[in-house]
Amino acid sequence: QVQLVESGGGLVQTGGSLRLSCAASGRTFSDYVMGWFRQAPGKERELVSTISWNGGIIEYADSVKGRFTISRDNAKNLVYLQMNNLKPEDTAAYYCAADTQRIRVQRNEPGYWGQGTQVTVSS
Repeated sequence: QVQLVESGGGLVQTGGSLRLSCAASGRTFSDYVMGWFRQAPGKERELVSTISWNGGIIEYADSVKGRFTISRDNAKNLVYLQMNNLKPEDTAAYYCAADTQRIRVQRNEPGYWGQGTQVTVSS
């Protein structure tokens, strides 16, 4: 079992920044591909970004490329999502996720989910 707890969400104005954190516990953190997803009301859950166990492979959704940065600290069992130049369309609940297989994360089917943290961007 892996437990994931997100933090760092909040209300920010357009153009502002937030950094989300996800703390993992329960298993060897570096065994897992980590991902950030988001879901806005009335919309499907969207994969925002993934990062491999050592940070060597990183992916972003086109909608966030150049604005969001994913990173991880395996010594602290943490994964981050730095979000800059935020837009109202970034408003959503953001979820951290983990799986040992990248394909499961990419297919929106990771084995472990956090409870989510709300990000609201005002115009």
